[in-house]
Amino acid sequence: MNKKQLVAKISSSMNLSKADAERQFDGITEIILNCLKSDEQVKIAGFGTYKVAKRKARVGRNPRTGEQIQIAASQKVKFLPAKALKEMFNK
Repeated sequence: MNKKQLVAKISSSMNLSKADAERQFDGITEIILNCLKSDEQVKIAGFGTYKVAKRKARVGRNPRTGEQIQIAASQKVKFLPAKALKEMFNK
């Protein structure tokens, strides 16, 4: 499902125009992104938690040549599903 299809489902289930549903969706995603940029966790009960994970700099190996390379520190967004969500798929 892509954004357009998701907005269409939101629009039909909440009896909104597609433009209003898209504004609602964009607003929610902007809030979540701003929280993550501020290094805050976003917990949605029954669904899961979004959080920023920091990876330390490390030494890796080029698989073609075998030489060691330095991999820079980075950040990524992690999603941890809630217990209820996990159980829904692992019955």
